[in-house]
Amino acid sequence: MLILVLAAVVLVAAVVVGVRVMGSAGPSVAPSARPAQDMPGAVLLVPGYGGGRDVLLTLAGRIEAATGRSAEVLTLAGDGTGDLSAQVAVLDDAVDTALAAGAPSVDVIGYSAGGVVTALWVVREDGASKARRVVTLGAPLHGTTLAAAGAALAPDACPVACRQLVPGSAELTELDRERVAAELPWLSVWTADDEIVTPPDTARLDGAVNVPVQSVCTGARVSHSALPADPVVTGLVLRALSAGPLVGAGPGDCSSLRSAGT
Repeated sequence: MLILVLAAVVLVAAVVVGVRVMGSAGPSVAPSARPAQDMPGAVLLVPGYGGGRDVLLTLAGRIEAATGRSAEVLTLAGDGTGDLSAQVAVLDDAVDTALAAGAPSVDVIGYSAGGVVTALWVVREDGASKARRVVTLGAPLHGTTLAAAGAALAPDACPVACRQLVPGSAELTELDRERVAAELPWLSVWTADDEIVTPPDTARLDGAVNVPVQSVCTGARVSHSALPADPVVTGLVLRALSAGPLVGAGPGDCSSLRSAGT
């Protein structure tokens, strides 16, 4: 009897471990369930920490003018500093609304902490079966030391979303564990001059097309807040939103991207 009990315990443990290992591999979406890459549709823009929309409205207008597609800047729950899970729900509702209204697909652009919200949405809400492409701009996908300093030195001034952007938080560990960019085309853009998302290459994401602005235009000076309106960044976004393949960029693309984004 003891041998049978021990065998059952070992079997259960093996199943649990197997489930954990399989669960850690990230979402898996059958190719037939993914949105068609040659059918661009609605564009949703997710604001960063604090929920300010103004910085994204210029980019949204540029997208609409250049592509003829609708581009909506979301209004985050509360003041945009609460639990990121609430912002994930806002994004998921907006995606479902756009698709229900007849959009052939949805592209999502996440700016700053909005990029983390977008990544969590992909993981938690089967986003790879809903979004055609994702673009993140200056997103602290592995956290920012600025949030860590705030949580340590002024905890009362670091709300829930601030704490969730501390490197090693449960939310960021969840993203590290999942292959979030493995199932859909993803462009991550950042600037070496970022003074908010630090270090700037915390925006780098395995499996994504990663493009620091300065790798395209050497010597470019672009702050964190200037990313959404920068002509080169806008050019990168417009190219990523096209029906063509999602590709990287280098110094030879600087002039053409700046012209496209102006």
